[in-house]
Amino acid sequence: MLPLVIPVSNTTMFLLYVFVFTFGLVVGSFLNAVIYRLENGDSVFRGRSYCPHCKHTLAWHDLIPLASFAMLGGRCRHCKAKISLQYPFVELATGLIFLLIFNFQFLIFNEFSNFLIFKLAYLWIIAGLLVILFVYDLRHYILPDKILFPAIGIAVGYLLFEFGALNHWKLIENWSLVIGNSAPLLNAILSAVAAAAFFFAIFAVSKGAAMGLGDVKLALFMGLFLGWPNILVALFAAFFLGAIVGLGLIALKKKELKSEIPFGPFLIAGTFIALLFGESMVQWYWNNFLV
Repeated sequence: MLPLVIPVSNTTMFLLYVFVFTFGLVVGSFLNAVIYRLENGDSVFRGRSYCPHCKHTLAWHDLIPLASFAMLGGRCRHCKAKISLQYPFVELATGLIFLLIFNFQFLIFNEFSNFLIFKLAYLWIIAGLLVILFVYDLRHYILPDKILFPAIGIAVGYLLFEFGALNHWKLIENWSLVIGNSAPLLNAILSAVAAAAFFFAIFAVSKGAAMGLGDVKLALFMGLFLGWPNILVALFAAFFLGAIVGLGLIALKKKELKSEIPFGPFLIAGTFIALLFGESMVQWYWNNFLV
């Protein structure tokens, strides 16, 4: 089947940017609901949204991303309880992340095609799961398997699909071609095993004090999702950000040297940095220090 390619004018691109950002805001609103219901053990797909304080069912005009929070002054329309800043922050962050992913992928494909749509769908789903993990670990110091395992499964499924599409399956009898085209799959698998092994070693040596098993599973996902060398960029960024924030909190006397700080949010931030800027960062390092 021939790829669907649509020419894109400047006006169309602007409208696409607006649509993608708005879509990201809506998804961010949904992610907030998922985070809250995951905390309380409620079904994500049953029942309408309600105020966490008075349990009053919210009308549609109370659920407009960013706008409702601003119009209500950050308080529930019914009980006047404060609405957590998490809600607008998650909505805005998701909108910006979706927009950045769209922009970077469009620069790579340089055309609006069904291949671009498929890649965007994959990356946006992963981004949504990572946002949930970021907020949940920040709030509860836990990376829930209900989110981690689907993320790992989706990453594996995409890798297998990409491998199959590259080989068209019908060429499976030509093992030299298949082996030659398996480099991205092997790259991802080796990156995942190496990253998970590194974090498991930290977990084992510290007996869980320095790193949790959730971080090990997150590192496994990161390797599958990013591959080499982007996984290295993500880990460097995570440890660098973790050190800066940790030292800052200690300096401000918000934390002590032995205080527990969740590392998952830094790993997720590093994942987004590597996804969006990894290749350019590696190229910059190569050109300035290795050539």
